[in-house]
Amino acid sequence: MRTAATASTSTFAQRHSLQFIDEATIQVAAGSGGDGIVAWRREKFIPKGGPAGGDGGHGGSVYLQANPEISTLAEFRYHRSFEAESGKNGGSSNKSGRSGADLTVGVPVGTLVHRSYERKAEVLIADLLAPGERVLVAKGGRGGLGNQHFATSIRQAPRFAEKGEPGERCTLRLELKLLADCGIVGVPNAGKSTLLSVVSAARPKIADYAFTTTEPQLGVVRVSDEESFLLVDVPGLIEGAHAGMGLGDRFLRHVERTRVLLHLLDGAKSFDEIIRDKAMIEAELRAWNPSLLDKPMLLCVSKLDLPGAREILRRLRATFEAVHGISAVTHEGVSELVYAVARAIAATPSPPPLQPEARIDLVARDAFFIERARNGTFVVSGERVERLAAMTNFDSAEALARFERALERIGVERRLREMGATQGDTVRIGAYEFTYS
Repeated sequence: MRTAATASTSTFAQRHSLQFIDEATIQVAAGSGGDGIVAWRREKFIPKGGPAGGDGGHGGSVYLQANPEISTLAEFRYHRSFEAESGKNGGSSNKSGRSGADLTVGVPVGTLVHRSYERKAEVLIADLLAPGERVLVAKGGRGGLGNQHFATSIRQAPRFAEKGEPGERCTLRLELKLLADCGIVGVPNAGKSTLLSVVSAARPKIADYAFTTTEPQLGVVRVSDEESFLLVDVPGLIEGAHAGMGLGDRFLRHVERTRVLLHLLDGAKSFDEIIRDKAMIEAELRAWNPSLLDKPMLLCVSKLDLPGAREILRRLRATFEAVHGISAVTHEGVSELVYAVARAIAATPSPPPLQPEARIDLVARDAFFIERARNGTFVVSGERVERLAAMTNFDSAEALARFERALERIGVERRLREMGATQGDTVRIGAYEFTYS
């Protein structure tokens, strides 16, 4: 029987398109910097004016910002690519190019932002819990310097300028964890949605079959004119929910931020069935996140208007310290339950935000890596060396010489020699290939 139930659950999930989107993957690209230019002063009676090439403008950066008016990540199902404006090229007479505008992308409050890296799969970079809170996810490229910056007492007429720095590009995984004060958990058809509809203005779907609720439902519960709390109802849990059975694995994350859990027990079942359901739900919560069982949990028997439910409530109260009983039909015990939940919430602090991991892009910016490909090519990677290559105009012999001196200072030349690089070998840095000499 259990196998059949699991199969039907999976089929149900596949047939129904869930409108609540709580996870999305997007690509973001900051704007590239504009190119610096080579230009010269052209003034009357000054036949050989000095360098006057302007700098390129900086590229715009990309930010994510928590917006309380957005409730799901559904927008990112179809719009997955975001790019900020690039900077403009410099002008003559030392005129700098215009910088590109920053791009701010709104996300729901409670969004976790994970960034993918080549050398480490994924890193949490932000937990956007407060409305208006924002995080930089892709930094705009610096504008290239014009030839005015490269004049020295020896080199008074530099014939090269920097190209603009490419903007950062990355893949982000967004994960939404709803912010609610209390979460209702329980088996399918325990009466969770009915309770939510009675105590709040929410109107979840209610029917007499399993998995009526296919997405989290939020409702504001008014305790008094000055006091209220946010209640979330997640789809019913079955055995194996933490591993993907049923719908629970998609939405268990939404009770992780709650202060209190309300475990609703189905009063239409026998005492032994309720005890088994209680143990199963607690096991699923523990398997998903052991800290969930550290939250205050209120037990409540539903459907007191049905025959036998009051006897079950009496036996449960003899077994456990405190058990509430309600009838969503007659509203018996509902007010007492609401006040008990409000007291538990008031006595429990909000869970702290998740701490972002160390930003890899800010660690060891001068570090580089050299690997030898199967075809013998030496592949040099690293933020600084790749940026140098991207910003160098290799059509200019002066710019190429400056690039080679920079590689020597960083230590790339020495490391290539240590790895056995010889005359004529191919070296690749970013998108550029060179012949080693």
